[in-house]
Amino acid sequence: MELPNENQINYRLDNVLRIIYLLFNEGYDSKTQNQILRKDLCLEAMRLAVLLTENQSTNQPKTNALIALMCFHSSRFNARQTSKDDFVLYENQDEELWDKALINQGIHFLNLSAEGKEITLYHLEARIAFLHCNKEDTKEKWDEILQVYNQLLMVNYSPSVALHRTFAFYRANGNAAALIEAEKLKMENNHFYFLPLGELYKGIDNKKAKLNFQKAFLLAKTKIEKEIIQQKVNSITAQ
Repeated sequence: MELPNENQINYRLDNVLRIIYLLFNEGYDSKTQNQILRKDLCLEAMRLAVLLTENQSTNQPKTNALIALMCFHSSRFNARQTSKDDFVLYENQDEELWDKALINQGIHFLNLSAEGKEITLYHLEARIAFLHCNKEDTKEKWDEILQVYNQLLMVNYSPSVALHRTFAFYRANGNAAALIEAEKLKMENNHFYFLPLGELYKGIDNKKAKLNFQKAFLLAKTKIEKEIIQQKVNSITAQ
């Protein structure tokens, strides 16, 4: 086997990075085997990305940006699940369980990714993930995350990025303003859409909150997700 010529390297590298990121995402938010987190897939994606840094042609800023992104996300693995495999939301995670060594590795690769003039979606997502590694809950933090999401949507618009942006919008501007943004998306076949809608309606209109959680329950694909959503429905019913 031999590397393609220089004219083809960049094009092929983009495809390889995209596949590695898809592999990592499937592990980070698994849709199979009734598991939310599959560390084996995430670790394999990281291993493959690090291999790319061993060759000068593929050791590019966007490669390092993707590795940084995966390091930051992986640093919270132990805090995302309890010993019973229950999923723990970001705001409820114990910061002491975050892997500081992986965060430092992420910072190292993020610094390497700053070389050159190209800003890719991996750079922007890595920046967002880095900001999430600071548990401090301030408007300034969420305003910055929101600004990076705005940049990301301009570089590579996708419904899932737009949906994640609404969470930052909510933390920066409150429920009512975020609801306006979220309802514009109309992702009717995605439980990840109805789940945050339910959260945003809580305290404003609990009937609509419950209805959205119920829609999310019907669309959820794994047993663990359904259990989490059912708990949210029960908490509103009990009020």
